[in-house]
Amino acid sequence: MELKLYNTLTKTKDIFKPLEGNEVRMYSCGPTVYKDATIGNMRTNIFQDVLRRVLKYNGYTLKHIMNITDVGHLVSDADEGEDKMIKSAKEEGKTPLEIAEFYTKRFMNDLLSLNIELPEIICKATDHINEMIEFVSGLMEKGYAYETSTAIYFDVSKLDEYGVLSGINLEEQKAGARVDIDQEKKNPYDFALWIKAPKNHLMKWDSPWGVCYPGWHIECSAMGKKYLGEQFDIHTGGIDLIPTHHENEIAQSKGLTGKNPAKFWMHGEYLLINGGKMSKSLGNVYLLNDIIKKGYSPLAYKLFCYSASYRNKINFTWEAIDASNKALIKLKESYKKHFEGNENVQDEIINNYENKFNEAINDDLNMPLAMSIVWEVAKYSVKSKKLADLLLKFDTVLGIKIDELEENNEEIPNDILELVEKRKQARLDKNWDLSDKLRNEINEKGYNVKDLKDDMIVERI
Repeated sequence: MELKLYNTLTKTKDIFKPLEGNEVRMYSCGPTVYKDATIGNMRTNIFQDVLRRVLKYNGYTLKHIMNITDVGHLVSDADEGEDKMIKSAKEEGKTPLEIAEFYTKRFMNDLLSLNIELPEIICKATDHINEMIEFVSGLMEKGYAYETSTAIYFDVSKLDEYGVLSGINLEEQKAGARVDIDQEKKNPYDFALWIKAPKNHLMKWDSPWGVCYPGWHIECSAMGKKYLGEQFDIHTGGIDLIPTHHENEIAQSKGLTGKNPAKFWMHGEYLLINGGKMSKSLGNVYLLNDIIKKGYSPLAYKLFCYSASYRNKINFTWEAIDASNKALIKLKESYKKHFEGNENVQDEIINNYENKFNEAINDDLNMPLAMSIVWEVAKYSVKSKKLADLLLKFDTVLGIKIDELEENNEEIPNDILELVEKRKQARLDKNWDLSDKLRNEINEKGYNVKDLKDDMIVERI
């Protein structure tokens, strides 16, 4: 059965076949580990997980790379502002290494909670400085880069085409519309490959151009080339990466190797919150832990994400998560009933369901359609071990642990959550007497609170 995937590069669904043999070489842009990943970030990781699982379901082997950005990502996606890692380190009174280790661990815990498969190789930017220097040196030698007093820039005018993913036309853009003009830049859209570090900069390395640190875009090109070669099968990321990061990745790679690094470029759409954008000012920046604190399974969020195509926006509400959590419980209970059933189901029925499921997932990861087939099997009136086995096979794509019943799915009441928040503030104020009093009040209401290093977990006693 043909597997079709939407390719941002061609703007069409294309039949997928690996460039070489049966192995799929894939690169995914990982997190910048300066703060917690949001549920919006996690939606992208869920999409990438489904892609992995569908490829394996189709019999392919994987060599999947994900980077950890622990240096080089500026607060602006252009060449402006300070490094996000350094900014966070200053705000939290830690070293950049401590920040990276802390938030990398939190990110990995979120992946584990969502039952997301880890890539075969996870690589940190700071472990690949030499590869980045070698890449930049190659671009300098080929005339695609130039040095100024502040940085090494990529010269976009040297490319035959820039903007193959986003369709941007540089001739139609006003100078400086997207980036501030550095007077030493040859073109306003030239971007920094390597940045010369001020004396007090916390993260810097020796290089042929002095003491510097890398730009954001160069790390992915350097690591992709190292582990996957000059050209590989699939490159994934969030839709926000298209106009800057991924365009610049392509530009760098074409400058050095003459090739677009990936055959397929795939992007996940935005998560909306109550119909709007997620933002700190609106107080609606949610983490996976916020879902868990309310008593919901993190896998309920994964199931919620399957209600829309990865290429469509999806609207997060607490009502939707509540419904997904109930659906998750019901789905697992249905699996159990089939597992315990002793009636027979004809192989023709099993094969028909499996073919429909395969068609859905192979049509650009159509998870809403795939889930409709899952529910048909789950609700089938005849209870049969054959159907349980089929659901378990489907779960190799879903990754919702359908054979494990959920525990502690009760929503934590608002009055308990309010007491927990008050206790958090009391601890921040070092008001230990009030903290103990609030703990006792929470216990009297039938709940227990566990103190972690930077958070709390509340659960029924």
